[in-house]
Amino acid sequence: MPKPGPLQNMTTIACNPTQDGATSLGVATSVDWDETGLELLLQRFLVSIAELAGAQAGAVRVLTDDGHHMRLVAQQGLPPHVQEAERLVDRGCGMCGTAVDGDVLGWVDDLRSCERKGGGHYFGGQCQGVLAISLTHAGEVLGIYNLFFESRFDLPPATQTILRLIGQLLGLSLHNARIERERLRVTVLKERQEMVNEVHDSIAQTLAYARMRLPLLKDAMLDHDDPKAIKYFSDVKQAVGEVHDNLREVMTYFRTRMDPLGLLHALQGIADGFFGRTGIALEIHNTVRCLNLSDAQEVQVFFIVQEALANIAKHSMARHAAVIINKTPAGLEFVIEDDGLGMAAPGVSTIVTSAKELAASTHFGLEIMQSRAQRLGASLEVGDNAGGGTRVRLLLPASTATTAEHTP
Repeated sequence: MPKPGPLQNMTTIACNPTQDGATSLGVATSVDWDETGLELLLQRFLVSIAELAGAQAGAVRVLTDDGHHMRLVAQQGLPPHVQEAERLVDRGCGMCGTAVDGDVLGWVDDLRSCERKGGGHYFGGQCQGVLAISLTHAGEVLGIYNLFFESRFDLPPATQTILRLIGQLLGLSLHNARIERERLRVTVLKERQEMVNEVHDSIAQTLAYARMRLPLLKDAMLDHDDPKAIKYFSDVKQAVGEVHDNLREVMTYFRTRMDPLGLLHALQGIADGFFGRTGIALEIHNTVRCLNLSDAQEVQVFFIVQEALANIAKHSMARHAAVIINKTPAGLEFVIEDDGLGMAAPGVSTIVTSAKELAASTHFGLEIMQSRAQRLGASLEVGDNAGGGTRVRLLLPASTATTAEHTP
């Protein structure tokens, strides 16, 4: 096997030591390829692969999202004019096109088409052969990598096998990068939709109510009907106050992220500082060994409990409060209760079933709690506590939340 040697007009690759002592090599990448870690991986593989195969240069290309072109994402040793010419090529271009259409390892001996695309002699006429190897994963070709040689020769079967395995490994890396990019895109779209839902549920309805009251307020003022004018003004003022409070909540929701250690740890964090902030002693009683909730479910439960505790802090005049987590035959239960003043109408227990029922409530945050419960497929009950105070019960049906057995 020939030993790697310099080709005429080849660019020099600068080696710079990284903080961990590894060697970082310069690499040309396409403008849209932002997976820095993957770029570095491809770059390092190219250096090792070229040395293994006796090549003088290398390149990695991936299919564009539309599948019509191949994009240069990493290179080692390509002259500047070749880098520019090869930055984006048609999917069916020469042996590279053959490699991207099937799992192959093939030589390109006739470089005239490459020279025409490069606008002159390919590598100054010193490159006599290019090897194209497919980057595959689960039977799908995601791109290719090329090795450039001064002369054509037969690679030993063992080397060919290694080069194919490397192609599969790089294909797996490309597949994982694509999955991560798609996951990020879905996450962003989901968060945008959640923001729209939050604004609609907590702000838009109240603004619509205020808008309906403004013409009534105007008519009352023109008719000099002071009692009605005062009433409608009070309605609008209350609605604006609710919008302000709920806008702050929406902003807090999208600034806050679930504790990375999970729901129980997040609730305990609230409990630890609750007395210092409110003067109300808060306890967490959990009888469930494992909640088995998804991340999205934990986030919704957390904000429902947080809103219930905020209402206790603002309205209850309580001395003690508790969050109780139980597994019942019906499902996973979260109960938030206090020993304060209770509901405005004593003895009335309300099962919250719709936003309409909550519209008359002075605790407008309950509407948002109900909206979150609906997203969970859960039920929410708000009423008086048997021992005095208020009781909020969130129940996730067994079909929605599968929990472990009770702790001893």
